Amino acid sequence: MKTLDSIPTGKIQRASKLISTGAKVGINYLKYNVEKTVGNVSKAKENLDKANATDIYDSLKDLKGSALKVAQMLSMEKSMLPKAYVEKFSLSQFSVPPLSSALVLKTFRKYFGKSPNEIYDEFDLNSINAASIGQVHKATLDGKTLAVKIQYPGVAQSISSDLALVKPIAMRMFNIKGEGSDKYFKEVENKLTEETNYILEVAQSIAISNACKKIPNLKFPNYYSDLSTDRIITMDWMEGVHLSEYDINSASEEIRTKIGQALWDFYMYQIHVLKKVHADPHPGNFLISKDNQLIALDFGCMKEIPDSFYIPYFELADPKVINNQTLFKEKLYELEILIPQDSPKEIKFFTQLFYELLSLFTQPFHVDTFDFSDDLFFGKIAELGERFNNDSELKNMNGNRGSKHFIYINRTFFGLYNLMHDLKSKNIKINNYKSI
Repeated sequence: MKTLDSIPTGKIQRASKLISTGAKVGINYLKYNVEKTVGNVSKAKENLDKANATDIYDSLKDLKGSALKVAQMLSMEKSMLPKAYVEKFSLSQFSVPPLSSALVLKTFRKYFGKSPNEIYDEFDLNSINAASIGQVHKATLDGKTLAVKIQYPGVAQSISSDLALVKPIAMRMFNIKGEGSDKYFKEVENKLTEETNYILEVAQSIAISNACKKIPNLKFPNYYSDLSTDRIITMDWMEGVHLSEYDINSASEEIRTKIGQALWDFYMYQIHVLKKVHADPHPGNFLISKDNQLIALDFGCMKEIPDSFYIPYFELADPKVINNQTLFKEKLYELEILIPQDSPKEIKFFTQLFYELLSLFTQPFHVDTFDFSDDLFFGKIAELGERFNNDSELKNMNGNRGSKHFIYINRTFFGLYNLMHDLKSKNIKINNYKSI
């Protein structure tokens, strides 16, 4: 893979990169209009999605930072985005062009005031993996093998401007109107700002690993505050295979259930006991060890869950509430899915839409054990997502729906469900966290 000797850090540089990408997307649409006129419409749309996904990703992977992080977030919406975008954007999770050795040295000196060889006994200048905000290097010190995460230069300073550039695209994709949309983008901006604060991440990592260390079959690295700064983190090197690269088909059902139960318990314990959650559940943040234990990494994105959201959100997972029209509407108002300004038509439309959505999505919480390998369940979710994407009536409605907390909580559950499905986990005890 090629390495980068520089990253655009100025607003004008970054904007110019995206503008040129916009021009390529425009050309792709021109080609699409010709293809659908003279050929197969569905094939033309498939070619359009592939071309746009490639051009947009190629631009974002060189920019890195918030723009690429948004692509990473979108890659988890498997039921909401065309397949071409999911496949391309998912590369941002752990496989993007790393910084060159020269830029690594320059960046390290800037952030630490020293060269790596002045701190560690050994330091590999070649990145082991690279993602949206930083890349990881292998090092040794006093006989310990360490992982050193270095943040890309300029990432923290470009968050606001990056989000301003991608905001119009996100608003079109999710049918968000200008009025009232600021709370959603501010939530994303605040979380991305937190993710660039590595001192905060180390503190969160230590707190979560201490709180969750009693969960069976779950492991965490140790973190070293004295070898970390606001832009560099030093932790134990953990041996394992990325969850997305794990050969799940050769694993026994017992092993799949063991790993899946650890993952599910980890999330349920955080959400229901700690009232905060690791809101970045993509495969690049999890390893599976040789003894088939789950290793959790990267706690930069932690979401606090206030009771004002937690209580009505999980009350909607109760069939007695979902199937009681009066209670159901009350919870929709509490969660800002229905708003006082809604017309009778909008109330009817969104009540029906969310009844259908929640009746399906909350099914795991209606039983003692659940089979996450069930293709029928996930097929229904994908089918529902596709139907909503193509619903012309929905596109004409105001898409500003729901509390700002939905952004990261829904992201967490979509990501968790997809990971559980990828693991083909059966017989998962839904409330097992209560006995931990």
